[in-house]
Amino acid sequence: MFGNKSLKSALVVSMLTLAGLTLSLQANAACDLVSTKDNSPIKIKASEKDSADAKTFLETCKNPYTAKYAADAEAAKAGKKVLSLNGCTGCHGGNLGGLMAPSLIKNGGTGAFDTKWVYAKNATDKGMFETISAGTPGSSGGVMSVWNQNLEGHVGDGLTNDELLKAIAYIRTQYKGDGEKTWLK
Repeated sequence: MFGNKSLKSALVVSMLTLAGLTLSLQANAACDLVSTKDNSPIKIKASEKDSADAKTFLETCKNPYTAKYAADAEAAKAGKKVLSLNGCTGCHGGNLGGLMAPSLIKNGGTGAFDTKWVYAKNATDKGMFETISAGTPGSSGGVMSVWNQNLEGHVGDGLTNDELLKAIAYIRTQYKGDGEKTWLK
């Protein structure tokens, strides 16, 4: 009763279902956040404090502010404000060129990490979010503290997911490195 046509159709439907499931699992796996310190999972859930943009990031690991700030210098000032008001510039410098911590603009300098990311994963917004959220082990000579208010042991009041994403997007607008802007891909 079932001919080749029915069998082929069933096979195609099964393959498409499996492909969709695989893509869905890959998308979820790609958004799992891990610690820069030890690659352990970072558990950060969306909260009522989070904006729609922050919730989008936590689902996709794509920072919506990055594209917005690249197109609107005035909007980018919100990220600059986060950096200034929370002491980031005390270590990374007012122009993000490095001070006690590595440069975030990557256009040269006197430190070993002023032209490259200390942690290669910081070339992506997801990687930089992980690094700032849960801190660093000190590969560059200094340790960065935990900043995400959703994580135990954060500095002071900590930063919201939204504030972290705005700071990252602003940092991206200041990048003067090798021209490769992997975070926009």
